[in-house]
Amino acid sequence: MGAKDQKGSDAPGPYGEKCKYDPSFRGPIKNRSCTDIICCILFMAFIVGYIVVGILAWLYGDPRQVIYPRNSTGSYCGVSENRKKPFVLYFNMIDCITSLNIMAAAMNGLQCPTPQICVSSCPADFSVVLPTDFVSTPSAVWKEEWCQPSINLTTTHLTVSQILDKQLCPQFMVPSTAVFNRCFPTFNASQDYSDKHLSNETLKKITDGSNQILESLNARNIGLKIFEDFARTWYWILIVLVIAMGLSLLFLLLLRFTAGFLVWILILGVLVVIAYGIYHCTMEYLKYKDQGATITDIGFTTNLSVYGSVKETWLAVLIILCVVEAILLLTLLFLRNRIRIAVALLKEASRAIGHMMCSLLYPLVTFVLLLICVAYWAMTALYLATSGSPLYRITPVNESRPGCSEISGNESCSPLTFNASSYSPCDVNCIFYKYRDEGLFQRNIFNLQVYNVLGFLWCINFVLALGQCVLAGAFASYYWAFDKPRDIPACPVASSFIRTLRFHTGSLAFGALILTIVQVIRIMLEYLDHKLKDLHNPVARCILCCLKCCFWCLEKFIKFLNRNAYIMIAIYGKNFCTSAKNAFKLLMRNVVRVVVLDKITDLLLFFGTLLVVGGVGVLSFFLFTGRIPIEDSRIQSAQLNYYWLPILTVVVGAYVIAQGFFSVYNMCVDTLFLCFLEDLERNDGSLGKPYYMSKSLMKILNKKNKKAKKDEQK
Repeated sequence: MGAKDQKGSDAPGPYGEKCKYDPSFRGPIKNRSCTDIICCILFMAFIVGYIVVGILAWLYGDPRQVIYPRNSTGSYCGVSENRKKPFVLYFNMIDCITSLNIMAAAMNGLQCPTPQICVSSCPADFSVVLPTDFVSTPSAVWKEEWCQPSINLTTTHLTVSQILDKQLCPQFMVPSTAVFNRCFPTFNASQDYSDKHLSNETLKKITDGSNQILESLNARNIGLKIFEDFARTWYWILIVLVIAMGLSLLFLLLLRFTAGFLVWILILGVLVVIAYGIYHCTMEYLKYKDQGATITDIGFTTNLSVYGSVKETWLAVLIILCVVEAILLLTLLFLRNRIRIAVALLKEASRAIGHMMCSLLYPLVTFVLLLICVAYWAMTALYLATSGSPLYRITPVNESRPGCSEISGNESCSPLTFNASSYSPCDVNCIFYKYRDEGLFQRNIFNLQVYNVLGFLWCINFVLALGQCVLAGAFASYYWAFDKPRDIPACPVASSFIRTLRFHTGSLAFGALILTIVQVIRIMLEYLDHKLKDLHNPVARCILCCLKCCFWCLEKFIKFLNRNAYIMIAIYGKNFCTSAKNAFKLLMRNVVRVVVLDKITDLLLFFGTLLVVGGVGVLSFFLFTGRIPIEDSRIQSAQLNYYWLPILTVVVGAYVIAQGFFSVYNMCVDTLFLCFLEDLERNDGSLGKPYYMSKSLMKILNKKNKKAKKDEQK
């Protein structure tokens, strides 16, 4: 009967057999082979293609189209011969506004169907050519810098009227300001411009169009003010971020001694807060029980504050809080031992990081690799977007004049070699039309941009997977060292990095590819949601919302599964699918411990993040608002344009730093936890199969190594 019971207890459960003892296992496998070779080859081929796309974009693209404006001849303002003339002036802003879609013009560098020239500064005053000026010399009407380079006002034989007909000089100029190196009109609403011979209708057209362009391009002076604030405060921002780094490191190291205290204090704090909520809801319910309105009296309303005076609202919240409080109390009663195990693992993780301080530097490697991926994606996208060369067409100045009707407006030209006299008597200009979209490369710009996005997501996920697998290998070598710290291998992080890249690039690429596919589907769903936001079909909206929710959950699950699969890959060196299956079965055999440890770790790291970010946020607030007296007067709030900007920068930077340190700690906890579960299943504490866990964990589980027991008897 006993043999039958023993046989039944060893039978595999729904999540597979428990791990069996392996006498040759001593931590991460040294003698391993390459895994998921096909996916490795596919990833390398994709990277080669990604590099080819970048090279093609670099060859055909010209980001100067975005950075520098062009004049009518196609030359860039602020470059080469125009380096002292960085601004572009439009002769007739009304033509620019009424002839083109504003956003399309912005995407094309604001090339408009009006002559435009490079100038050293934008005009500051009104200037209008009146009929009485037709008898004057051109040099008396205009300044040389306001006309096209092809005309010399002092030596020309053309009259003022002829110059205006040929659009060699502007008919009027208005006060302008430079926005992204382009002169846009600015008007003072309180000033009377009737003496400038411009009608109110003309002024309104110019003002409305300029405001529309300014809104689409944003205001440059905001960027200048932000730059000034950063120039004044960057030194102190770095100092505060270094303090945030020190606080994060100190918090992790102190967890070895304070993890248990902090966990129980935080749990007690949550219970107290919920208890106070129960008390407050009870008082509010009793207050409105007899005199307050009921839910049937109010019905449904969008004014949510009204429900605060309804007794049913407080009763519902009271019931919910009571249920949550009861669940937490029962959890503490029945799972207190598992909470103690979680606390012991948290302390062990802090101890492991103390023995491997170099692991805290690895997030810098991940950050640099991510920065390279983002920079490559952004530059490739920019060069692809500017890969078309500008095209120009011959356009009559006035189609009603003799000889202009024969010009169709479809004839191409080059501004550098264009000769307008060959089209006499019609006055024509060579005007920008669009960017070239012909040819194999230009026709596939969209496809290449999609390839660029896929490459960006795949590379980002691969870099994150690499970091997780490297840290898992390092921390696994710590756990499976029987005599700590003597048996911990030298340079565990570097060894794990080399081992991961050498043998498991394909497995990491496989996991990253699965996650990338799900993320691409989510992007497509978000795009559909944006396009169909005005669709009045509740069924379609509901289906789309459900799909978005399902794929969001799927992405979270895949990230969780990948993370644990990378831990198993780092330890055993098996392929991705096998590692993911083994990790999932191991976790499901210990699902209660998984949930408890995960929530305890989240609670502790949330408190640590709150402590670091909140601490440096308060410090930066007192620093940049002048409440802390220091000698540097540049960072006082009176000297800053936006004093909240450096504070926000510090808060975001502190959060990124804290997440970088805590991600290492979180990975350490997850790795030690999986190793702990395997240790429980593999070993039994006998002389041949001793436990590798710490003595504190063995004490909680009432387990001992028999070798240690003999030593105690001696």
